[in-house]
Amino acid sequence: MGLRDAPEPEVNNFNHIIPLVNHGLQCMSMGFLLSRDPQFPSKANKTDMGSTWRSNQESAPIVWRGLMVQKATQQLLFEVDWSGGGNIPGGVDVLVVDLPPGTGDVALTLGQLVHVDGAVIVSTAQDVALADVKKGVAMFQKIKVPILGMLLNMSHFSCPSCTTQHDLFGTSASIESAAEEMGLEILGKLPLVPQLSMSADRGVPLMLQGFYDADSDSGVTDVRSTMSDLAETVISRIG
Repeated sequence: MGLRDAPEPEVNNFNHIIPLVNHGLQCMSMGFLLSRDPQFPSKANKTDMGSTWRSNQESAPIVWRGLMVQKATQQLLFEVDWSGGGNIPGGVDVLVVDLPPGTGDVALTLGQLVHVDGAVIVSTAQDVALADVKKGVAMFQKIKVPILGMLLNMSHFSCPSCTTQHDLFGTSASIESAAEEMGLEILGKLPLVPQLSMSADRGVPLMLQGFYDADSDSGVTDVRSTMSDLAETVISRIG
């Protein structure tokens, strides 16, 4: 989102965190609330054995479990001013939460604290990924979260020189079979395109890339088309 060097979020008069904004989107992450001060000296002791690399604050992990994770999730939901400073009556139209994979504390806490209109399962076509998907689907069903469908990520790579599609992580047959088994619909298939990682590094969502440069690569077009269709489907199903 291009917020790596953004200042720490401010707090309003009601002691609620004001989310950071870029590209017209409000955004909030626990990473924004961590201290930006370096944790380690810039020069490592040369007498140390092994690697001399020391993490800075950006690469330091958040080593939390259980109650700390639940408290952080609760803070991001209920202690953030999603109303845009009062400029958005009733709050945001849609709150999208990017969850870590698996069946961890964040997903469980989210399902217990708020009414979730729906979940979109994102996966590659590998069997090892689909094994986790099935566990995640079972968890959402247990906590009564509707599942809107599945999105196949990195479905294929189109060779720029021969235009042949390569299934780098296996064909879509495996995920289609898994979706049918679980009674879910495949909402889209996202190709693997180098521009996606490059746009992420620049802090510009690929959906907005056409507004920033003249790149008309077919892979970018495919991604934008798939994501647009996905958004329309999700909006129509959650009302």
